[in-house]
Formats: sequence, C-alpha cells, structure tokens
Amino acid sequence: MINFNIFSYKFVLKFKVIKKLTAYISFLLKSSNEHGVHSPFVYKLVTACFYSPTNPAYVNAFLKYKNELIHNKKEIVIADFGAGSNYFKGNTRSINAIAQNAGISTKRARLLIRFVQYFKPQNILEIGTSLGLSTYCLHLGNPKAAITTLEGCQETAKVARSQFKNFNFHPTLISRNFKESLPTVLQNNQFDLIYIDGNHQKEATISYFEQCLTSIHNDSIIIFDDIHWSTGMKEAWEIISKNKQVTVSIDTFQWGIVFFRKEQEKEHFIIRF
Repeated sequence: MINFNIFSYKFVLKFKVIKKLTAYISFLLKSSNEHGVHSPFVYKLVTACFYSPTNPAYVNAFLKYKNELIHNKKEIVIADFGAGSNYFKGNTRSINAIAQNAGISTKRARLLIRFVQYFKPQNILEIGTSLGLSTYCLHLGNPKAAITTLEGCQETAKVARSQFKNFNFHPTLISRNFKESLPTVLQNNQFDLIYIDGNHQKEATISYFEQCLTSIHNDSIIIFDDIHWSTGMKEAWEIISKNKQVTVSIDTFQWGIVFFRKEQEKEHFIIRF
C-alpha cells in the first residue's frame, strides 16, 4: 500500500528544491562580483570582507562547536513558531540532524565571522538562536561584543545554553516568543548589528524589521537570513530593501544585508561570493 503522506511530503520537498535552484540560477544571472560594484563603501566591503580569507583558528573553533552538536543524537521536541522546515517532517528532531541540516553552513559561518570582524559591532542582537551556531560566530568575530540572542523554543534554548557553558561563552539568551521578547529587548537599546534568522514568514520578517528600526543608528546593519526561502520571504526582502530608511542593500542570495548610512546614495547590489 502506498503511503500517500510520505509521497506527498517527498513531492513537496522536491518541488521546493527545484524552486530554490531556479531562484539561484536567476540570482547568478543578475549578480556581479567586485568588478561590478561602483560604490567605494560596498567595493571595500566585498574585497576586504566577502572575498578575504577567514582566520583558520576561528574556523576550527566553529567546527569544534558544530561537531559537538553533530555527535549529539539526543532527540528534542521543537516548538516551531515560524514557517516550518524544508528538511524535517514533524517536531521531534535529533540535535545532530538540526546541526547538520538547519544550522548555519561552514561557508556562511566563515563570512559571518569576517563580517563581524570587519565592522566590529559592540552591541549585537540575534533573532533566532537555534543551537547557537550563528551566535558563536558572532562571538568569534568580536569576543568583546555584548550579544543578546532570542529563541522561542524552550528545548532548543536549553541545548544552546549547555553549548554556551561548555565553550565558556556567555551571551544573554532570552527564551520566549519573539512577540513578547523583541519589544522588551528593543526598548531603550541601540544595536550596531541585528542578525535575523527566525520565523521566515513575510509578515513576521517585515514586523521584526519595522520594530528594529526603533533601535538603530546611522551605522547599524541588519542581516536577514534565507531571503530566497519562499515567495513570501522574497517579497519581504523587496519591501525591506526599498524602505526609505535603507540606503544600501545587498542580496547575497542566502542573506539580505541593509545599511542606513545617510552619507550613502541609495543603491541595491546583488553580489555572489
């Protein structure tokens, strides 16, 4: 007997993969490297950060953190408040599977470390801790930075807290629904860097962005993960990049990065790396 639930799930998964591959091909056709960038600010960012090597010691530290999770086969029940997963069916997941399939890739981890090293943000907000892989990259990029990270799932937050303790790393981790935690964290705070990797739905992403606008300054940066995750996320990114307060926006396919520097002419870049 055919299990139509499994068949349907595999079909949807294959459709999502094909759709994302098509989106990536479209991205490549529109994108450029440093030779297509005429903004001195973005050119320097691309050449000195995007295309520069990452300190091997930091990469090894990240891989040690990730490998510890990959060897953890304990299962936890996820409370998913967002768009669900392209990798998992159901809410019971092993920690190693989350680390391998849903955590930040080593390539993006390298870039995040370099990005933080390049801009040296002192006050960082992360929306979406998960197992703390990206959180640890933010720390490696600037160990002196004050990091506040938000996670809606209690079980996932427990794993992250344990990892942070094992690696002698002490960010402020707030484990509550973003609707409750984000307004409180933003109140009377300014952030130099905000890394948004939670929910992955159009309305929620736009809402986080608009709320964060109350806590930025001229040199603040916001990074949105998975901007090509879905049609809704692409629409959210288009709205965000066109916001009148955004001067420079960069689409790297995986990330959307926005700057608010009033001294910059409003420009949009599509950069491959």
